[in-house]
Order: sequence, then C-alpha cells, then structure tokens
Amino acid sequence: MDNLSEALEKLKLASTDSATDSVESCLDCLLKALAKNHTEASMKIQEMGVLPLLPTLLNPQSSCTPKVANIIAEVAKNEFMRSPCVEAGLIPPLIQLLNSTDQEVLLQTGRALGNICYDSHSLQAQLINMGVIPTLVKLLGIHSHNTALTEMCLIAFGNLAELESSKEQFASTNIAEELVRLFQKQTEHEKKEMIFEVLAPLAENDVIKLQLVEAGLVECLLEVVAQTVDGEREEDIAQLKTASDLMVLLLLGDESMQKLFEGGKGSVFQRVLSWIPSHNHQLQLAGALAIANFARNDGNCIHMVDTGIVQKLLELLDRHVEEGNVTVQHAALSALRNLAIPVVNKSKMLSAGVADVVLKFLQSEMPPVQFKLLGTLRMLIDTQAEAADQLGTNGKLVERLVEWCEAKDHAGVMGESNRLLSALIRHSKSKEVVRTVIQGGGVKHLVTMATSEHMIMQNEALVALGLIAGLDLVAAEKDFVGASLVSVLHKLLSDERSAPEIKYNSMILICAVMGSEPLHKEVQSLAFIDVVSKLRAHENKTVSHQASLTEQRLTAQS
Repeated sequence: MDNLSEALEKLKLASTDSATDSVESCLDCLLKALAKNHTEASMKIQEMGVLPLLPTLLNPQSSCTPKVANIIAEVAKNEFMRSPCVEAGLIPPLIQLLNSTDQEVLLQTGRALGNICYDSHSLQAQLINMGVIPTLVKLLGIHSHNTALTEMCLIAFGNLAELESSKEQFASTNIAEELVRLFQKQTEHEKKEMIFEVLAPLAENDVIKLQLVEAGLVECLLEVVAQTVDGEREEDIAQLKTASDLMVLLLLGDESMQKLFEGGKGSVFQRVLSWIPSHNHQLQLAGALAIANFARNDGNCIHMVDTGIVQKLLELLDRHVEEGNVTVQHAALSALRNLAIPVVNKSKMLSAGVADVVLKFLQSEMPPVQFKLLGTLRMLIDTQAEAADQLGTNGKLVERLVEWCEAKDHAGVMGESNRLLSALIRHSKSKEVVRTVIQGGGVKHLVTMATSEHMIMQNEALVALGLIAGLDLVAAEKDFVGASLVSVLHKLLSDERSAPEIKYNSMILICAVMGSEPLHKEVQSLAFIDVVSKLRAHENKTVSHQASLTEQRLTAQS
C-alpha cells in the first residue's frame, strides 16, 4: 500500500503537469493494486482525493485513457464507490468517449459506465437521457466481430431495457436487426442466452415486437425449438423454454400477431399448431398460449374454430386430466375461452363437446385453472339457452360454484363463480335451473354480488335475482329474507352513485318480491315509497317511468 500511496501522490502531481509517461506508470501501479485488493485500493483512491482528477485524464487523444477508464471500472465494482464516482463528474466524459474509434477505450468505457450505474435505476435513466442507447446500438453494428465489445453492449442493453423509459429510444434505432443478425451468427449456448436476456424485456414493447418479427427473429426461434425439442441436456431444455416463451411474447402485440397469423395460412401459425400434439410439456404450453394470443381477434377465432383447432385443444386437455400439468391446463382453457367469445363459435364449440371436457377439471384445487374454467363456461353459455339449462341443472357444478363463491383468498375465482351462477339463470330463464341454484345455496351469493363495486356484476346479479323471484318466489323467499335482499335494494335505490340500470333493475325486483308476505312487510317497514317517489324526477326517462310504476304498485299494496 506504500507503493500505492506514492503512486497516488505522483498521479496528483503528474496530472497537473500532463506528463504522460509519469501518469502511465502511476496508472499501472493503481491497476496492480486494484487487481490485488480492489476494495482496499479503492478506499485509498477515495481517501487521497484522486477521483476528481480523473475526468481531465479521460481525453480521447491520450494513450492513458483506456487505463483510466479501466481504473474507474475496477473502482466502481465496489458499491460504496459508485456515488463518489458520480460526484467526481465521471459520467459525462465517459459518455463522450463512447464516440471513440479505439476499441479498447470503448470496452473500458462501457465497463466503467456499467459498473457505476449498476443496480441504480436513476443513474441508468440519466444515461438514457444523455442519449447512450443510439450510440451503443451503433457500436454493436460497427464492432459485432469484437466479442468483448459485443458482450459489453449486450450487458448494457440488458440493464437499460428493464427501464420503461428506454423502450422508445430503442424503438427508434435498428436494435432489432442488429440483435437478430448477432443471434444468427451465434453457436454457443451462453452467447445465445445473453441475447435472449436483452430480447425478452425489449419484446414487451409493441413497436419493438413488430420490428423483431420483421427482422426475422421468429425464424430464429423456430430453428432453436427444432434443434432443442428432443434435447435432454440442461442447456437444450433452457433454450427451448426461452425461445418458445419469447415466441408467445411476440404474439402479445396486435400488429405482430396479425402479421404472423397471415389469415390462418402463415407458416409460423401452422408450426405453432404442430406444438400442441407434441409430447413436450413446454411446447404444449407455448402452443396453447400462442393460440390464446392469436384468438384475441374475432376473425381469427372464427377461422381457427372452422379449421379444427378446438379438437386439438380438447385432446390436449384430455391428456392433462391425468398428467395434471397446471400450466398446460391453464393455457388450453385460456385458448378455449378466447375462441368462445364470437357468437358464431359458441354452438360449434358446444357441439364439439367443449363443456364436457372443461367439466372434467371441476375438482381442480388450482385457482388459475378454476378461474379459466369458469370463464370458459361463462363465454360458452352466453346467449345459449339450451347449454345454460343443461349446465344450470348440473348439481355438482352448482355445488362447486357456490363453494367457490366463498373463495375470499382468490377474488378472481370468487367473482367468476358469481358471474357464472348468474349467467346460468339469465341465459336459461329456466325454473329448473333456479331451483337447482336455490337448493345449492346460491341465492345469498347473488344478493352479495348485487353489492359489488363493479356495475356490470351488480346488474347481472339483479337480473338473475329478478328471474328467481319471477320463476319461483315461494322457494326463494326464505333465502331472500336471510340474505337481507330488501335492505340491499333499499341501499342501492338510496345511493346517488348507483347507475340508472341498477336503480331500474332494483325497482323491477322490488315489484317482483311484493308477492311474498314477509318480503312485502320488509318493503313497507323501510319506507320504500319515499325513495321511489324521489326517483320519478330522475333525469333518465326509463328510471323515471319505472319509478312511477313502482310507486303505484307500492301504493296499491300498502
């Protein structure tokens, strides 16, 4: 350390004299000390106030510059030295050096900036604002043959791409072409992984997704899949997962997805279809997720159902009743749910036996599977009275729905269960379905659903409750009283924030329950007539008209 102290003192003197030879020998001494013990050497450098001298030594024309940048890179490996590096004003001159043509200067400068800004979003954002991204992309293109420089750029991209603010800058460069070109040249697993680590965060941006597709990334990914699908080595399994996951990510962009779908005739779409019957779980998963993404557009959904995709998904699900891979179950159900959205697909999918296969997963204890199962059934029965009737009289299904309506730990499952329970009644309009729901204990959950913070759920609940009251008030009477239905309706009508359709359906329901003596008494005791009479002046004419009718009914039966 005595040699280091001496070198630091000399460096302080030499830097003021600009004596290149003495500066170089001092820098060599610093590098040796850092190599031996960079923590202790770094502390000494800070103590002796050398950091503020370094910006003047970062001169593009000086032969010392690579060594100075190397020293900064080594010093900044220590977390406690990063703030002092920033305070010493090292970032601006380092960024200027990125315009150098000297490859060693570029390499050490990149390392220095990367280490100073490591794990600091605010400093990385500062680099982005100073325009470092276009410069680095340009460097990657010019020096793609230099392995060390290429790796430096990739590490920098991987760090910067995590920040949302970087995406717009990346999208304005030719990063997609450069990365795809680089990927095509790689043979080593580690190098491919480095590029994948940059591609994944970049591909979250829709503009860059399309750029990557146009640059030919998909073809690269399909090739990786083909090469690794039967591989048993750990690196093959890892590459297969990364490539297929990235493929699915590219399909999350509307433009990139449509470009690859090509009206259902695209070679990429056809290749993805072939993944579904695969024996590899990762490919089955990626295939099902890809179909779910292609099915975000009605035209695509109709085409896929007409060309037999449903059968492939049902066969896949059938295999996983026993194998029980939760991620594959979830993905296949997601695809079926999306495919069931267009009205013309519903009857075709029901005829193909989708509901029967989906019901096989009714005993699943996995909330993600439960959620998608419920959503798929709800989409299938929308406007399909016969299917709603058939499912609504399935005691086991209704019993499970009632159980899931109480899944307070899983809000999504709870909400979907309530919505399906309501949908079975609304779409079937069947007395048998109403009786099955009453016997299964579902009425109280529909009353609770009417108090939901989501207007669409409130409305669905009120319509279902209105049908229950209209189709079998006698059987539902006890449950209505037990769930304080009348009190809930009073709150909904009194609340100024309630939407017009909520007020309208609440009044329809009030009229429907008046045929029950205990419910009628509750209506009278809560002075509903006062609340309803105020609604006659409501700005919504439908609500105003219904308020007049409800008031007449209440007056006549008081």
